[in-house]
Amino acid sequence: MKAAHLHAALRGLPVAPLATIAPGTALVLAPHPDDESLGCGGLIAACCAAGRPPLVVIMTDGAASHPHSRQWPAPRLRARRQREARDAVACLGLASDRLAFLGLPDAAAPHDGPVFTDIATRLAHLAITHGCTTVFAPWRADPHCDHEATWKMGVAVQQLCGLALLAYPVWGWLLPPDSELDHPPPRGMRLDITAHRAAKARAVGMHESQYGGLITDDAEGFQLPDSLLAALVTDFEVFVHP
Repeated sequence: MKAAHLHAALRGLPVAPLATIAPGTALVLAPHPDDESLGCGGLIAACCAAGRPPLVVIMTDGAASHPHSRQWPAPRLRARRQREARDAVACLGLASDRLAFLGLPDAAAPHDGPVFTDIATRLAHLAITHGCTTVFAPWRADPHCDHEATWKMGVAVQQLCGLALLAYPVWGWLLPPDSELDHPPPRGMRLDITAHRAAKARAVGMHESQYGGLITDDAEGFQLPDSLLAALVTDFEVFVHP
């Protein structure tokens, strides 16, 4: 299946109500600080507005985005990215006590092995403690190592706890249209986030280290591309069945 056809299929998925997509309490797994807003900002805001705030877990510290910056060495950038995430979820109506940071090294989240198993067990404990019923993890077709690792952790949590599992695309939206993917036609739903689009845009804007030109002394540093923002800050969010 070509990526262009896959993208069209994602945009054509049926719209479903929040109660169908996220009954009960959601557990949102974000690979980096900003993925919670980019992929699930509307979902988080809708859940909060419905009186069912989710639990958001950010897997990595995000400290590798500007490795050559002298003004923003890793410890300072790590603290900044945590603050940005707190400010972002506040825009979505989520209290800071519903946000957790695992602090895994950016670009090195484990895909298997003892550390992976330990993290999956910790996530399962959090899910049970908070009464979560659905886990949201990055789409397995997202072309990023930390996104793939977080997807695998979502699968592990599902297996440990028996939760429902849905995936949200982030970087998958930027797959080259002509690329061939070993991926079946997607099954899933779209959530209408029109009422929360402005809040999502504000939340994304809180991640200034990735988006707002905050860090200026690393010419090779990461910056969220406009094409990704255009794909994600829209009137809907997409959630795909495994």
